[in-house]
Amino acid sequence: MLKTGMIIAERYEILAKIGTGGMADVYKAKDHKLNRFVAFKVLKPEFREDTTFIRKFKSEAQAAAGLTHPNIVNIYDVGDDEGVYYIVMELIEGITLKEYISKKGKLSVKEATSIAIQVSMGLEAAHNHNIVHRDVKPQNIIISTDGKVKVTDFGIARAASSNTISSNVMGSVHYSSPEQVRGGYSDEKSDIYSLGITIYEMVTGRVPFDGDTTVAIAIKHLQEEMAPPSSFAPDLPYSLEQIIYKCTQKSVDRRYAKMEDVIADLKHSLIDPQGDFVKLNAVDTVAKTQVIPQKEVEEQKHVEKQKTVEKQKPQLSEKEEIEQLEKELRREEIDYNRQKEEHSHRPHKKKKKRKSHSRLLSMLLLILGAAALIGLIVFLAQRSGLLETARSQTTEQATATPVPKEEESTVSVPDVIGKTEDEARAILTDQQLGMQMMGEEISQKPVGTISRTEPEAGTAVEPNSTVHYYISQGNASQMIPYMDGMTAIEAQELLESMSMTVQVDKQYSPMGIDGYAEVEPGYLISVDPAEGTVVDTGSTVHLVVSRGIDYGAAAMMPNVIGKSKNDALTTLGKFIDINIEEQQSETAPVGEVLAQSVEPDTLTDPDQPITITISCGNVSPEEAAAAREASQQTNAAETAAVAAGEVWKCDQRLNTPEGYEGGLIRLELVQDVGGQPSASLIVDGEVLEFPYQLDLTGTPGVSQGTIYIYEQKNGNYEELGHYSITFEKVS
Repeated sequence: MLKTGMIIAERYEILAKIGTGGMADVYKAKDHKLNRFVAFKVLKPEFREDTTFIRKFKSEAQAAAGLTHPNIVNIYDVGDDEGVYYIVMELIEGITLKEYISKKGKLSVKEATSIAIQVSMGLEAAHNHNIVHRDVKPQNIIISTDGKVKVTDFGIARAASSNTISSNVMGSVHYSSPEQVRGGYSDEKSDIYSLGITIYEMVTGRVPFDGDTTVAIAIKHLQEEMAPPSSFAPDLPYSLEQIIYKCTQKSVDRRYAKMEDVIADLKHSLIDPQGDFVKLNAVDTVAKTQVIPQKEVEEQKHVEKQKTVEKQKPQLSEKEEIEQLEKELRREEIDYNRQKEEHSHRPHKKKKKRKSHSRLLSMLLLILGAAALIGLIVFLAQRSGLLETARSQTTEQATATPVPKEEESTVSVPDVIGKTEDEARAILTDQQLGMQMMGEEISQKPVGTISRTEPEAGTAVEPNSTVHYYISQGNASQMIPYMDGMTAIEAQELLESMSMTVQVDKQYSPMGIDGYAEVEPGYLISVDPAEGTVVDTGSTVHLVVSRGIDYGAAAMMPNVIGKSKNDALTTLGKFIDINIEEQQSETAPVGEVLAQSVEPDTLTDPDQPITITISCGNVSPEEAAAAREASQQTNAAETAAVAAGEVWKCDQRLNTPEGYEGGLIRLELVQDVGGQPSASLIVDGEVLEFPYQLDLTGTPGVSQGTIYIYEQKNGNYEELGHYSITFEKVS
């Protein structure tokens, strides 16, 4: 740590420390040569001994120094002075985006979109110079006091691929792309993924994937689908949610091709917030079925009804004409009979009788003509279907059972599980349904086929509705991930999460030319099958783990008290047999080492068993074991519920607890899951302002929970009280 007043490189005067990160500390300094204030970033001591990292660090920083853009923090100088490696940057008066989100909870759509556009423009400028950031996150985005958004820390993430830096130090796994998590090649599309996660956090106030360990979060990036951002931000416009989905596709081929396209869609979303212009399915270019708005559907129904009425009018008119004609004929017949009767009562002469016969013949001809006309009209009506329509309408009114209006206006979602996207599109289009891909997931269905739909098959929906679907990544085989630089514990957890069987073999490492082990104790020497190999799910993977240098039967016992369990196991990498016991503790967090069987700094045989005792929290070891078992049983159900958009939220406020002295706070959530208590850490070691606004996601289906509040006093956490809270289902 540098002290105020120090002069570095005979020109930079250290004025005050203004920030710290995983790899460096940042100071405000004055450049006496150019008479200006600058940000002076200094690598932490633990990274100064890694020559490979230092070389990469300098190279990448120098490349980034060539970038000049309004949305990028300018780099002025890169160098070292007596082992102090530094970067001199533009000093921005403001706060990081992470701090800004924390203060506001979540940002408005307009504000988030504006920030995203500015970040994208900075990244676009970098990409045009063949520079990939690789560590895009709110902590590396600064908002100045005048509202300008600038991206910082270009190039440092790439240098950090050295084995010296563990994934825990990086602290960026919340925003890492799946290919970065695997340790594979990353490019501009990795920055696009991280930008999508950042936009998600801006509009929801939370990251989509979280967990207790770095590995747990990394696994979620690889395997899980994120909860829809609209479930946490109900007013989120459709277009912006689609932009987030496209940025964060697990398959790089389904993301935006370049930052220019992201900027175009973000700007478009400001003009048309509810527009359907974002094309998620980058692999399949066939246009999606267009969904007709409900208003247009109702208007079309009205038009069809009017057409039907207009068509019925001429039918009724012709029928009336027939009836009218029949009446007229009957009237004429009555008149004829009456005339005939009158004539029969009159005396007639022979001449008149002849006239009477002539008149009678004319009347008969008239009747026959009228009858022929009636027959012709009836024949034509039958041929045109008018009489049949009238009969069928009468019959239907008499015998048909009325169909409920709801049944007439809905269709059933067909079963397209296991179908290809083209096959599903044909089936859904035939049922007047649209389709939209929501992401990929691991399933038992063949790779590339549909694994799940929302709504499910058989659900009654309105015509022209959209069916959301997921694409199967398969589950029959998986690739051994790249684990370069991982500790043995991290590698084992990652493989076991992929349903692999793991066997660990500890071996001593060869000595390097510098006199140190080629591979540090607790880190991977080799993997069999090799990384990148495709194997069947459930296969056995052998890990060879370094024990460091073989110094014989005497090894110095390190001090692991106060470390987390995983860190302790890595530190004890030289020891072959480590037993773990649990002990209840009211002060130590779960997993912290409370004791070790061999005193620190004493010589002991590394081949002999040792024991470490870890905290299981404020419960007994038996209760902790039962809670873990219950948690394992519910994990699968919880994951499926969250992926399906079932989210239970709590947004209550916590008042100032009695006795609070303004120290570091720890918040712990306890819920009853499956009859067993399940605890999760909400806040650890932070200063909070009360009343404190909660923004919690609980176990799906569990409506109650308890928040325990602890304050650090004299180095230990003391309980200040606890509050009962309620969760409600929001989607």
